[in-house]
Amino acid sequence: MAKSKEVTVEERLRSLYDLQLIDSRIDEIRNVRGELPLEVSDLEDEVAGLNARLEKLVGSLESVDNEINAKKNSIEESKALIKKYSEQQKNVRNNREYNSITKEIEYQELEIELAEKHIREFRSQIEQKKEVVEKTKQHAKERETHLKHKKSELDAILAETEKEEEALIKKSDDYKKKIEDRLVKAYNRIRKNVKNGLAVVPIERGASGGSYFTIPPQVQMEIGSRKKIITDEHSGRILVDELLAMEQKEKMEKLFKRL
Repeated sequence: MAKSKEVTVEERLRSLYDLQLIDSRIDEIRNVRGELPLEVSDLEDEVAGLNARLEKLVGSLESVDNEINAKKNSIEESKALIKKYSEQQKNVRNNREYNSITKEIEYQELEIELAEKHIREFRSQIEQKKEVVEKTKQHAKERETHLKHKKSELDAILAETEKEEEALIKKSDDYKKKIEDRLVKAYNRIRKNVKNGLAVVPIERGASGGSYFTIPPQVQMEIGSRKKIITDEHSGRILVDELLAMEQKEKMEKLFKRL
């Protein structure tokens, strides 16, 4: 039975750097979107909140209208009673009856005055509430316009990048399958802990990419020999030589153009 071909350290390094280039491209796409999805979500919540407030305000206006109608009915009932008591006064038999009916009439007159006072207060409330409704409507309209603009902006970016991002995510998963699990776990751990998610970097001018710490010549030679996986002692990143990085970048650029 034929032995499966053993994966060399160089092949692992190339696969790791390819994976880094793919994941960095995904990061770039997501950075273009930036905070837009969150902005859109926040604006949707804000608009929903303003619309709920409007609904509540309109409901409270209707409630105050109902109160006014109830007070108007109360006034009509009091007027009817006053009319009734006034007729009864014409047929009283003594002063006690007359005084009793007079008190009833006075009570209903006070009820009318109180109801009219309440109506004035309710109308004042309506004016204030209407002002708040108009301001809320205006604010909701402004936020809805802003939301529409942000959604349009996000949709345009998604239309432009969504297909590429999906293809890149699939490629990233495919490349991870080429690399042994322990290396993938180490790569993911480094990506989470370093700036810009760069877990695999080339040597640039004698230092690891994005770092100012010089790598000793002996270590540079070891990296160039591609015989073992070497990490930067300062950042923990996996290091590759500049030539390997250039070759893999050229290869990946062709792949990205096809996506």
